[in-house]
Amino acid sequence: MAQAVAAKGYADTTIADIVREAAVSRRTFYEYFNTKADCLIALYTAASHNALDVLRNAIDPARPWQVQIESAIHAYFGCLAQNPVLMRTLFIEILGLGSPGLAARRQVNAEIADFMLKVINSDTGGHKRASPLTADMAIAVVGGINELVLQAIEQERVTELAQMADPAIRLIRAVTREAD
Repeated sequence: MAQAVAAKGYADTTIADIVREAAVSRRTFYEYFNTKADCLIALYTAASHNALDVLRNAIDPARPWQVQIESAIHAYFGCLAQNPVLMRTLFIEILGLGSPGLAARRQVNAEIADFMLKVINSDTGGHKRASPLTADMAIAVVGGINELVLQAIEQERVTELAQMADPAIRLIRAVTREAD
């Protein structure tokens, strides 16, 4: 799906394009998906959960939350930079689905924000925050990070995404500093 959409864009991608790239039959495609939109949402969800697993695996709960967040952000941007074709599909083409794509994106953003809240507001390493980060601020940070990624995609700098980790970390520090 990602290869087919990268080549033609979601709107111009056909089921024939998808099954050709996947080297499967139409029948196999329809055993798993009702529409190409369902296929794109499944790709988006699977890839996003993979990225969330990268975040989770990058932290050491014994360390202060600041160190955990820095490790997670570096791992996340490194993961994104590894697959430039997929990035356009996940960050831009998903929105071409309208409400279903937006709903999938919002669900994933909420999961990432929840992860951030758990890490930042946890009492690990004896470094509990004076005032917890709010859900609204966490989702705002996720939105800001998404915009950094979108900008890199639009400027065809996806392979340089690892360099976006530092501005993302500075954003999180700025938001969390005010709350402490």
